[in-house]
Amino acid sequence: MFKSTKVRSHVKMILATAALSGAMSPVWADQLADVKASGKMVCGVLGAFEPFGFTDISTRTLEGYDVDFCKAIAKHLGVQAEVKAVSVEARIPELQQGRMDLLAAGLGYSAKRAEQVDYTYGYYISDHKLTVKKARNFKTATDLSGKRVSFTKGGITEGFVKKSVPGAELVGYEDTPTAFTALVQNKVAAFSVPEVVAHRLINKLGPQSSQYELLEPAVGQEVWGLGVRKGETAMLDAVNGALKDMEASGEAQQIFDKWLGKDSAFNMKRAFTIKPITE
Repeated sequence: MFKSTKVRSHVKMILATAALSGAMSPVWADQLADVKASGKMVCGVLGAFEPFGFTDISTRTLEGYDVDFCKAIAKHLGVQAEVKAVSVEARIPELQQGRMDLLAAGLGYSAKRAEQVDYTYGYYISDHKLTVKKARNFKTATDLSGKRVSFTKGGITEGFVKKSVPGAELVGYEDTPTAFTALVQNKVAAFSVPEVVAHRLINKLGPQSSQYELLEPAVGQEVWGLGVRKGETAMLDAVNGALKDMEASGEAQQIFDKWLGKDSAFNMKRAFTIKPITE
C-alpha cells in the first residue's frame, strides 16, 4: 500500500510539473487557424528603415515596402493586417513569443537565423554595391585593390568586400552615415553598403549627388525572406502561396516600383523574382 501511494504521488508530481511547464511556454496548435479566427495578422516591420518601414509624419502611420507586403499578404489570407514597429534586436524574440505572426523586417537569410525562424520565399534581394566619386574614374571593384573602403561595422558587407576586392584596405565605422562621410571627405576611395541605402544617402547631398556613382556588378547579395515561427507549416505554406500569387499578378512588381523603382526617388531596377531561398 505504501509503495503504491508513493508511486501515485510521484506520478502526480510529474504531471503537475509538466502542466506548469506547458502553461509557461507558448503553444500554438495551428497559427494559421488562429490568425483566421481572429481576423487579423500581426506583422512586425522595422520602424525607422526607410523606404521599407517608417512613420509618415503627416499621417503618423507606418508606411513602406515591407508594410505594403504585410497588407497584401493579409488580404490574400482573408484577414486584416495589424502592422507594428519592432527593433532589430527584438524582432525574432517577438515572433517566437507569439506577439507577432509574421516578420517583414529586413530579415536577410543566414543559416543561423534559419535555426530560429522559418523563412518564406525570398521577397527582396539587397545588392551591396561600392559607391565612389566619378572623378576618381573607378570602373570595377578590382580597381579598388590597395585602396581604402569604408563600411559599417557588424554588417554583412565587410565579407562581400573582402571576397570581391581582396587587396582593399577595409575601414570600419560604428554607423552608416559616418562611413559615408568618410567617402565625401576623401578619407576613403569607396563606401560599401546596400544599394538602396547608398541612393538614400547620395540623394540627401542635393546638387552634389551627381558627383557619385555605384559600381557594377554588386559585390554581394543578401536575400530577404519573411519570418514565420518554426514548425508552423500551414502558415508558411499560406504566406508562400500569397507571395507566389503576388509575383504572378504583378502586385510584387507594383510595390517595388512604388518604393524603390520607377515611381520612387531611387529609380532602381528589379532584377529578381520571388522564389525559394537556397543556400
